[in-house]
Amino acid sequence: MPVKILVCDDERSIVRLIQVNLERQGWQVVTAYDGKEGLEKIRSEKPDVVILDVMMPYMDGFEVLKTLRRDPGLQNIPVVMLTAKAQDKDVFEGYHYGADVYLTKPFNPMELVTFVKRILQSGSDDGGDKRYDI
Repeated sequence: MPVKILVCDDERSIVRLIQVNLERQGWQVVTAYDGKEGLEKIRSEKPDVVILDVMMPYMDGFEVLKTLRRDPGLQNIPVVMLTAKAQDKDVFEGYHYGADVYLTKPFNPMELVTFVKRILQSGSDDGGDKRYDI
């Protein structure tokens, strides 16, 4: 079964850039364009990794992350925050709510791919618990 990654960002060009780079790795990519749609797709698709923007309509990425971490069926899905919110307080907030990785825009797509690979490798080495510590 191929690795499934959900990309949630309201900027369609960013979603497409990420999607192309992830699909080159042979991974299946599911997309969402706002926080509410992202949360619905996380629940229905059960991705292996979520890449999540913070500033989005309907529900911001921090709210999506908090909701995931409170849900026993979803709380172990690794989350990469990928956002323009780069102040120390934003980064701290992301990790406080349970982000596994916090990357800021502008970003290098290959750096993102590398982090996703590390997350996936770490999840397969520890008996299935996909939580990832840097």
